[in-house]
Amino acid sequence: MTKLRRAAMASAIALSLSLAVPASAQWVVFDPSNFAQNVVTAASELQQVANQITSLQNEAQMLTNQARNLANLPYSSLQQLQSSIQRTQQLLGQAQNIAYDVQKIDTAFQTTYGSANASQSDQALIANAQQRWQNSVAALQDAMVVQAGVVGNLDTNRTQTAALVGSSQSATGALQATQAGNQLLALQAQQLADLTATVVAQARAQSLQAAQQAAAQDQAREQLGRFLTPGVGYQPTTITMFGH
Repeated sequence: MTKLRRAAMASAIALSLSLAVPASAQWVVFDPSNFAQNVVTAASELQQVANQITSLQNEAQMLTNQARNLANLPYSSLQQLQSSIQRTQQLLGQAQNIAYDVQKIDTAFQTTYGSANASQSDQALIANAQQRWQNSVAALQDAMVVQAGVVGNLDTNRTQTAALVGSSQSATGALQATQAGNQLLALQAQQLADLTATVVAQARAQSLQAAQQAAAQDQAREQLGRFLTPGVGYQPTTITMFGH
């Protein structure tokens, strides 16, 4: 049906209605073109509303995604990692005799580990040798204590690793995944710190042992020289035995 035919039919319907109503009734005129234009306008406005609803839905979804990306990781291993590092630091701080101090080390190697000379008495040489032996034993003990502390941290590290890996896999946003990754890196740093402490403690013990051996060789040279140096010959003296 063409537009012309539809207009003709509409005009006929309007004419029939006008003939059917009394003369005193108000005339109603139907404009098909105006009606069609109104329908098109309403449809256009409805489409605009639908587009606005879709846009709002997209913005709401974007805000939801942003909220997920900005959500903090609910799990934190910071306190446990700090506790492990503090325990290791405390063990290193308990180093006996010659601690991790440059001035104390310099003083010890100028005195106890210094070169033996003729001005020192035999008692002084013996006292220095005993002190060096005690330093070596203490350093070995310190190294074993640090190693025991590091081994004690392994169980905590295992628990933290499992928790952080689980948190990383269940992360709902970019921030949570990043925070989980950062905490895993912090855990690795703590493990490297424990490894460094172990190596340092063991190296300290080995260094003191080597210094003890070097000092012992120097002292043995001095004592041998004293033994071979001619001195006053034997002089008989009177002694008392068994209280008589």
